[in-house]
Amino acid sequence: MEPNPVPSILVVTGIMASGKSTVAQALAERLPKAVHLRGDVFRRMIVSGRVEVTPGLPAEAMRQLDLRQRLAATVAAEYAEGGFTVVWQDVILGPTLGRVAGLLRSRDAGVVVLCPSPDVVAEREAGRAKTGYGVWTPEDLDRGLRADTPRIGLWLDSSGLTVDETVDAVLASAAETRQGLG
Repeated sequence: MEPNPVPSILVVTGIMASGKSTVAQALAERLPKAVHLRGDVFRRMIVSGRVEVTPGLPAEAMRQLDLRQRLAATVAAEYAEGGFTVVWQDVILGPTLGRVAGLLRSRDAGVVVLCPSPDVVAEREAGRAKTGYGVWTPEDLDRGLRADTPRIGLWLDSSGLTVDETVDAVLASAAETRQGLG
């Protein structure tokens, strides 16, 4: 049997409504033994004292974001050690993507950055039951993504792709997801 070309831990990131959750779930469903790790679950576990990430990034919000990412990296590593391919999905933008990559340096890991156009993101956001945007706009986050996020892994403009086509592209480019992580 051929080894799985997909890294044992694959981080799927992008701005809100870029398709992370849907793509991560579909990708995990295509793999023989996989986990869809939703990084946001660690934020939602905080019952009191949670500080949301907002412009200006309060120090406590940054501390909680760092904790959330360290917890997710630890859980991802444990699942990977247990023989699962982990598809870790979360909003990880700017310098924090480099920090997360550092947490995974000793692992077989990769990164996929979904980067559909802000217009497509706005359409997707309008069609969702949940709303992620408030203080920021899709254009704001997209600008920050493209200007401040390290160019590691596979950057995929999924604007014109279906979920299945996006998963196909990720699977076909699995080796590229490892670029810049070692």
